[in-house]
Amino acid sequence: METIHKIGRRKTAVARVYVSKGKGKITINKRDLQQYFPTATLQYKVKQPFTLTSTDGEYDVNVNVYGGGITGQAEAIRLALSRVLCEIDAENRTTLKPEGLLTRDPRMVERKKFGQKKARKKFQFSKR
Repeated sequence: METIHKIGRRKTAVARVYVSKGKGKITINKRDLQQYFPTATLQYKVKQPFTLTSTDGEYDVNVNVYGGGITGQAEAIRLALSRVLCEIDAENRTTLKPEGLLTRDPRMVERKKFGQKKARKKFQFSKR
């Protein structure tokens, strides 16, 4: 098996994932997973595709991720890893699809409108 490359996106975060056979080492922006995502919740999100398909420790993962916050980055990585696992074995799709891991979340920040404070919030109105 050669290196498989996939892209995952969430909000403004973009993750480029390179997966190859190995011992389960996950490297994100040249840093270890525990170092890049210190909280257990974010580590769980990244490892979720491997856990569901019971392929823990079979593949080495190298990730380049930029943009957005840490939650958006973790979910972008999760989408890219799910896409890789589907390419490796088509049967993985039946376990990942019902969990919603193959769906690109389209929700983005609404743009700010002119003459307003934010996207929907208005400036304070004074009657007198």
